[in-house]
Amino acid sequence: MNLESYFPVLLFILVGIGVGGGAMLVGRVLAPNNPDGQKLSPYECGFEAFEDARMQFDVRYYLVAILFILFDLEIAFLFPWALAYREIGPVGFWAMMIFLGVLVVGFIYEWTRGALDWE
Repeated sequence: MNLESYFPVLLFILVGIGVGGGAMLVGRVLAPNNPDGQKLSPYECGFEAFEDARMQFDVRYYLVAILFILFDLEIAFLFPWALAYREIGPVGFWAMMIFLGVLVVGFIYEWTRGALDWE
């Protein structure tokens, strides 16, 4: 096993850790540090926090977040397809139509199940 080929990777990791740690160290040394009660109090959108910050969120929040990520990633597949549209030919076109069909079926299913309703 030739370990010399991994030296650039190790060097990159060490430089990254050094730059990140150095920036944190410079910030710690040069930044003013005078906390008071006002700065350490909880702040929430311009008014005092009215509930515990550790309260549980409604499961619908997580569902909407996961659906957003899912559909966002699926739509991201459309950009390379659109750029290579002329080169992929009819087979690529129909493959993408099947993909979009599955995407639409999933969207309709989630819509009918009420996953997108926010009460």
